[in-house]
Amino acid sequence: MASLGARAGAASLGRAGAAVTAANVVVNLAAYLVPLLGARYLTSDDLGALATAMALFAIATVPGMGLQTAIAVSVARGEEPANLGRTSVMTALLCGAPLLLATPLLVAVLDLPVMVPPLIAAMTVPIVLACRSLGELQGRSRFSKLAVGLAVIALGRYAGVVVGLAAGLGLVGSLVVGVAAAWLAFPVLARLGHSLVIASGRLRGGAVFTAASATLAMLVASYADLILARTVLPAAASGAYAVGAVLTRGAIWAPQVITMLALPRLAQGHRRTLMTGLCLVAGAGLALVGLTAVASELAVRVVGGSDYLYLTVDAPWFAALGAVYAVIFFLLNAQIAASARWPSAPLWLGVVTLPPAILVLGRPSIGSVLACALLVAVAAATAMLIRVLRTAPPPATPPSAALSSADQGQMHAL
Repeated sequence: MASLGARAGAASLGRAGAAVTAANVVVNLAAYLVPLLGARYLTSDDLGALATAMALFAIATVPGMGLQTAIAVSVARGEEPANLGRTSVMTALLCGAPLLLATPLLVAVLDLPVMVPPLIAAMTVPIVLACRSLGELQGRSRFSKLAVGLAVIALGRYAGVVVGLAAGLGLVGSLVVGVAAAWLAFPVLARLGHSLVIASGRLRGGAVFTAASATLAMLVASYADLILARTVLPAAASGAYAVGAVLTRGAIWAPQVITMLALPRLAQGHRRTLMTGLCLVAGAGLALVGLTAVASELAVRVVGGSDYLYLTVDAPWFAALGAVYAVIFFLLNAQIAASARWPSAPLWLGVVTLPPAILVLGRPSIGSVLACALLVAVAAATAMLIRVLRTAPPPATPPSAALSSADQGQMHAL
């Protein structure tokens, strides 16, 4: 019977993983459509403004991902915070208000239309608010609903802008539609979490800050080599590095579903989940590196075209860098789940170390910048692995009474 239950749980977890993966595909596809349609329907000046606006939007919503993670960890431990509404509202306002207040500065420095920063602020607030529901669903291992929520929030983030661009509404008009879509997505996501009873306890602001700063560290560290390549390499070489970095991005986020499914169990102190999840993420990374090595020419053609075929030698190493960062992302979440102090410290140290390491090379090349980035990432991953193995969260009682039998099977499969 136990064997049958384990197989049923594994099958249920597999279905949940497939659903979450499909939702992540929707997220990435929606994000890709924005620049694609922008290039077709906007002038070059407005396209640059749109790219800048969406970058500001991505940065401003980073604390929302931290809010989701902090809530997921708290709920998975059975702490049932009663202050989620207030904490979510404060986090959302702290994300949106600086954009609004900095409008004159952003308009002057980034050469943006005056309406763009306020519109981005208006899009940011509902998206960050909606992350509360995602955190509740993730913390209770309701992965099927979480997949729906991820798809809804992707539509809220990008669908309005895509519709506006396709309708020829221009930069500002598209962002107005984007604001409407973001606010429409919020009540849908809130409804997904209506069945979740939040009874007592308190979510500390420090936990949200720690998770948000860790997410920001991951974002900065994983883009640091690309930014530095732009500054130390000739224009053509930096462009080629950007093509290779697409492989890095793919290898980072391909195993993300494993981390998402594992987080609730990590928060409950399950060492088996830690080791299983780590092996799965590392195994997925090795598989992607091996596949890239075997089909490096095809990989380069897909991401950059025939003009960049000279990158085939470096392609597996770009994928390897992404695979290491995927491991780092898992370890980062494991430390957040264990309530570790300053979980992102090794990442920030790597960010600080990378520029001098590259500059010491004298005449940097694509290969040398990539090698430095890979060495720094491996060092950060090693430091984080040591910290994770030394730290374990106290056992917590999961809110299993609120779970359906399918949800419980998904949890025990890990």
